[in-house]
Amino acid sequence: MASSSQGPVSTTASTCTAETARGRHTFVVAGYSLHRGLGAGKFIRSATFYVGGQGWSVRCYPDGHTGKESNQDFVCAYLELMAGTGAAEVRAVYDLRLVDQLTGESKVLFHPAAPRAFSGESPGARWFIRRTELEASTYLRGDRIVIECNVTVIVTKQEAEPQTPCEIIQAPPSDLPVGFGKLLQTEEGADVAFKVQEETFRAPRVVLAARSPVFKAELYGPLRERNDGGVIPLEDVHPGAFRALLHFIYTDSLPAMDDLDGDENREIVKHLLVAADRYAMERMKLVCASILSRRLDVESVSTTLALTDRYSCGKLKDACIQYIISSNGGYEELKRACPVATVELWEKASKSLKIVHAEQLERVLDQLD
Repeated sequence: MASSSQGPVSTTASTCTAETARGRHTFVVAGYSLHRGLGAGKFIRSATFYVGGQGWSVRCYPDGHTGKESNQDFVCAYLELMAGTGAAEVRAVYDLRLVDQLTGESKVLFHPAAPRAFSGESPGARWFIRRTELEASTYLRGDRIVIECNVTVIVTKQEAEPQTPCEIIQAPPSDLPVGFGKLLQTEEGADVAFKVQEETFRAPRVVLAARSPVFKAELYGPLRERNDGGVIPLEDVHPGAFRALLHFIYTDSLPAMDDLDGDENREIVKHLLVAADRYAMERMKLVCASILSRRLDVESVSTTLALTDRYSCGKLKDACIQYIISSNGGYEELKRACPVATVELWEKASKSLKIVHAEQLERVLDQLD
C-alpha cells in the first residue's frame, strides 16, 4: 500500500473593515411662498456637495412628491445621490432636519435606523411634513426654511493579511551623465575639433548639435561647409570656459570648482555665462547666474551688473540691484570701485525693479554721488 505524503497547509487571513466619511450640508430655501404652486412632483435642488467621494444634493418638493391627492398637503425633502459623480452603488447613513433659524435648534424629520443603499435606480430617500404644520411652526421665518442634511458614507474594504514581503529592488539613479562624461574624456566618436587659444577640443558634432541650437546651425546648417574639414578656430572664448561648456553639454552639470569665492574661479564663471549666451545654453546660463548671485560683494557687483545688461540676465540684474540697496555702510567702497557710468547703469536698472521703492533708490544714489 503506497503511503501518501501531505504537504504544508497554506494559511491566509483577511479582515473586513468599514471606513466612513461624514459631511453636512445646509440648504436654505429662500422665498418659500414663491415656490408654492410649482406643481406636484416638481422640485428645487441644492448645490451638489461631496461626501466620501460621492456627489449628493437635497431636493425640496413644495407641492408634494407625487400628484396623489394624499401627498399634495405635504412638503417633501429628498436626499439624492447624483449620477456620474462616483460609484454605481453607495451605502450611507443620513438624516434630514429642519433648523430653527432663531435658536439654531433642529428637528429630525427622517433618520433611518439602518444604512441605505443608493444607486442610479434608487438614488434617494425622502421625508414628509404636513404643509399646515410647517407654515405654523417656527421653522418658517422670513419666508424661508433651512434644511440640514447629515450624511455618513460607508466604505467597506477587504484587507488580506500581508504575506511575507518580497524584497523591493531599488533602481539606481541615472548614470547617463557618468557615461557621457567618460565619452568626453576619451573623445570617442569625435568628428569635429575646435582650437581655443593654444588648446584643441574634440567632440562628436551630433552631441553638440543636440544640446545647442547654435552648434546645430554651425555644424549642420548653412555654415556647415565653412566648418567642414579642419579645426574650427574660436578666438573670443576662454579655454577654461569652453572646457566647462563641453562638460555641461555632456553631463548637464558644471565641473567641480574648489574655490568659488576666489577671483579666478569667479572670472571663469563669468566667462562661462558669456559662452552659455553665445551657444544659447539657457539652463547653463541660469546656473552661472545663480553662482554669481551668491558670490556678490562690493568689488564684484559693478562688473557683474554690467555683464547682466550685455547678456540679458534679468534675474542676475535684480540680484545685483537688491545687493546694492541692502549694502548698508558699503557705499564708500562702492564709489571707489565703480565708475560713474556704472552708477548711471544702476539707476537705469533700478527703475525696472518693482521691489525697489523710489525713496530707497534716491537714498542709494545720493550716497553714491
